[in-house]
Order: sequence, then structure tokens, then C-alpha cells
Amino acid sequence: MSGSSLDGLDIAYCQLDLAWEGGVFYVKNWELLFADTLPFTVAWQHQIEHLPSASASDFCRVHATFGHYLGKLVNQFFEKNKLDKATVDIIASHGHTIFHEPAQGFTVQIGDGAALASATGCKVVCDFRTADVALGGQGAPLAPMADKMLFPDYDFYLNLGGIANITYRNASSRFIAFDVCGANQALNALAKLLGQPFDAGGQLAASGKLDLQLWENINGQDFFDLPYPKSLSNQWVQQNLTKTCLEAHSSVPDRLHTVCEHVGFQLAKSIRRVLEDAHTKKDKYRLLATGGGVFNSYLVHCIQQRLPDIEIVIPTGNVVKFKEALLMALLGVMRIESVPNCMSSVTGARKDAIGGGIYE
Repeated sequence: MSGSSLDGLDIAYCQLDLAWEGGVFYVKNWELLFADTLPFTVAWQHQIEHLPSASASDFCRVHATFGHYLGKLVNQFFEKNKLDKATVDIIASHGHTIFHEPAQGFTVQIGDGAALASATGCKVVCDFRTADVALGGQGAPLAPMADKMLFPDYDFYLNLGGIANITYRNASSRFIAFDVCGANQALNALAKLLGQPFDAGGQLAASGKLDLQLWENINGQDFFDLPYPKSLSNQWVQQNLTKTCLEAHSSVPDRLHTVCEHVGFQLAKSIRRVLEDAHTKKDKYRLLATGGGVFNSYLVHCIQQRLPDIEIVIPTGNVVKFKEALLMALLGVMRIESVPNCMSSVTGARKDAIGGGIYE
């Protein structure tokens, strides 16, 4: 899995114990055995960052060569952890999203599956979003399938990555999920102004104060009032959040502080809207929070302050950081088993989709 933060390739070596009962597919047990993030070279970060404005031929070249590069990183992971490729059933790869425009009928993730299969010698499943988009869906979020199959004991599921998205499981186990706002993309870009890759623990944000003009600018986007299902592209976040934050005139700590408050505000607004639409009320809700943003203590504080009736649970171990890589393993297995792995209740598609192309 390569996320919008472009920090590297998240790789998880997983074991899933599967079963069918009464025609229903489920996961009896699962384990995340090894996990690591292998950083991208500066050259690759630069190529990917500028790919949206590249020529068609350059795009095709990078798509293929990035697939081979992913294979190189996966092989390094195998060697580091002394893993035998013969024990690997599949490699499930998300690739890196370059364009995500479901309203225009397309989404594109680079990292050619055929190149990845060639480089590793393993069966590869990839391209998980396009089938749903072809059926009129958003192609996102994908995470609710992991929430449904692997983490059944929560009401809400929050992923704090480059983009923050939320999933809600209602009383009848119907799932609703959508992108809420930008998150780590903007926070990391601001931290880099001070020569830091990220705001460790949110200490800089905690030392700042609210920039009211920036607050009004970033909360005034029409997207926040659109009904769900809905999703965000990296380009939207870069243009409507990151660029606005970088051009603001307040101190970097003030801008980091404002973005953290913005994420908390928009998440609370979205959750209240979901609960109002569901016409339900519980004394206490539980929310499972994962993604790199949970290591930002001030960001989590901002969210908790605005959601006092919700217990925020941060899992231990590698699940926090590698839940999306674990999700890819699950989606890949479901594709091999010909089980729908993209929920229309989440994406708005005409029907549940079986997403993923297979390369051997």
C-alpha cells in the first residue's frame, strides 16, 4: 500500500483463515505476522509527485517502472524477514493513486501488476477501485471491508492518513463510509517548512493558536456540505487545503494548530450528520482509530474534544500503521475467492463489486 503521504511502501505479511458457512464468506482468524514501511527514494517521490502533469508516454513509462520498483521493495521485504516466496499465495497491491475522479468515471493507481508479478515471481492482485467506479460508485473508501470482516466490535472506524475517512456500522450492520477532509498531507507539508518530515506528537500544533482567517478559508469548501457517499482526490486536498495552508501568513505552529482543529471539527460534523440520518442514539459509541495521524497526540485530542460521547480506541502493535496494508490482503483474497470486496452501500455503486485484476 502506498498512501497519499508518499513516505514509502507499507508491506504487511498476513495470514487469513477463511471459511464459508451457509453460502456466506467470513474470516475465522487473522494475523499480521510481519510489517514494515520501505521508504521511497527521493527520485521516486519526485516522479510520483509530478506525474499528474506528465505526458501520456511518461505516465505509461512510470506506471510500468513503478511496478518493477514495487517488486524490488517486496523482494527486499522477503529477504529481510527470511520469508519463502513459495509460502505466499498472493501479493495484493493497491499501487499509488495519481488520479481519482469518480464523477468523471475514472480512478488511476500506478504500479503495473504484470511488472510486480514478474519482479517477484508471485501471483498479484491489483486495481481494486475501477470496477466500482465503472458501476457508478466512488471507488472509495475501501477500508470498510476490513472493518466488517476483521474489526466487528466498533460503531465507527476512522483512518487518519493523508486524507481522513470515516466508516459507520449501523444497528443492522449496514456500512456507510466516506472521505471527510485532508489530514496528514497538509500537516506534513507544513512541518517540512521547518525542516521536519512531520509534527512529532503534534507538539508544534499544540504550541500554536487558531488562525481565524485560515480557519474560515479551509472550512468554507462546498465539499463539506455534499451528501455522502463522496470521496476526495489528492489534487483536491493539495489545492483546497495544503496550498491554502502553505500560503497563509501566520506562524507554522498556528497553521498546524488550525488544521488539527479543522480535522476535529469536520469529523465531528460528519459523525453528527450520520447519526442524525440513522435516527439512532446510544449512550456510548466506540471508534477505532488507525493511520499515521493517531501518533499526532494533539490531533487526536482535537477530535476527542469535539466527540465527548465517543470512546476513541487506538489499537496496539502494527495494526495502527498497517491496517490499510492488511486491508489489501483481505481484498486480494476475496478477489481470488470471487467474493464482492467493494460495498455499494459505501460507494454508491449500482451493486457490490468484485474488484481486482489478477497477474501470474
